[in-house]
Amino acid sequence: MLPTTIDDLHDEDICAYIDEAGRGPGAGCVCAAVVVWPKDYVPATKEDEKLLYMIRDSKKLSQKQREKLEVFIKANAQEYAVATIDNEEIDSINILQATFKAMHNALDQLTVKLDRIFVDGNRFKTYVDQGGSFIPHTCIVNGDGTLLQIAAASILAKTHRDKMMVELHNSDDALKVYGWDTNKGYLTKAHMDAIKTHGMSSHHRRSFIHL
Repeated sequence: MLPTTIDDLHDEDICAYIDEAGRGPGAGCVCAAVVVWPKDYVPATKEDEKLLYMIRDSKKLSQKQREKLEVFIKANAQEYAVATIDNEEIDSINILQATFKAMHNALDQLTVKLDRIFVDGNRFKTYVDQGGSFIPHTCIVNGDGTLLQIAAASILAKTHRDKMMVELHNSDDALKVYGWDTNKGYLTKAHMDAIKTHGMSSHHRRSFIHL
């Protein structure tokens, strides 16, 4: 099980933990999720305890596990939020800035006053909350593999984005050639072959694709 707290890293009362999904695909949005996890959380049931022990980097979980944990996390987090930036804006401002913007937009949705932000990875853009207060942050490389709270955020980000890609796939028969229900927009060989045959859709990131 990942650590359930990181009190050795801070003494603040309320912290937000952030991760993203979808930086690499050639189609669709980038998604960021933020989780505020109760510091005094105690599993109410054996099932909750089991689910708590299951939380880890979303990439190491099956789709079924992620979807089950998504429900658990949303039910037990003090607060959570998800935000997306679409492919057109990604092309306009680049994927790094789009990721930062998605993270900030997710943070803007929180109602609690934060003391600190912990972010998966090695880069983040300084965040000022809605009241104009600077919120200090700490970047943690492999945060989704070492901290439960960041892993929880990674699960929310991935499940949200995956559902969006499946919905896009099902929204128009013309889009089904790209296979987004399975590849989620990543540029697999089959996806690239479909682009070469049918061209790019309005949901593709043109700055990512070089034919």
